[in-house]
Amino acid sequence: MDSLDHAIIAELEDNGRISNVELAEKIGLTPGPCLRRVQRLEHDGVILGYRAEINPAAVGRNFEVLLDVDLEGFRRPVVLEFEETMESFDEVLELHRLFGSPDYHVRIAVEGLEAYERFLTEKVMAIPGIANVNSRFPMKILKSLRTGG
Repeated sequence: MDSLDHAIIAELEDNGRISNVELAEKIGLTPGPCLRRVQRLEHDGVILGYRAEINPAAVGRNFEVLLDVDLEGFRRPVVLEFEETMESFDEVLELHRLFGSPDYHVRIAVEGLEAYERFLTEKVMAIPGIANVNSRFPMKILKSLRTGG
């Protein structure tokens, strides 16, 4: 990748809906070569996709929780069931398997505290093999990809 590819990526990270003509103008190319570069970046897996940023409050998911989970053991069937089950939940925004402790860090978005309590007790705690959970509630989001900060 050269400096033009990096410029394209920076512009698309800032505004994924930018037209090819405007993108080409911003990085100093004509539209044809700019489009070919974007298509190559998509084909090569550099650009993974485009998405809309949705206001969480508008869809009833403005209450975020950071959940740490430890499993009773790291036997393959337990790990696979936990990961597959957690991945299937719409409330789970991010799921990270970690080195060290805790075993997993999960970012969850729900409507409110009651919805989170239901999610935790009815869905998460129903997964076999969980040894411990620890919920933390962000006081203030200072920087996020979603907020542009």
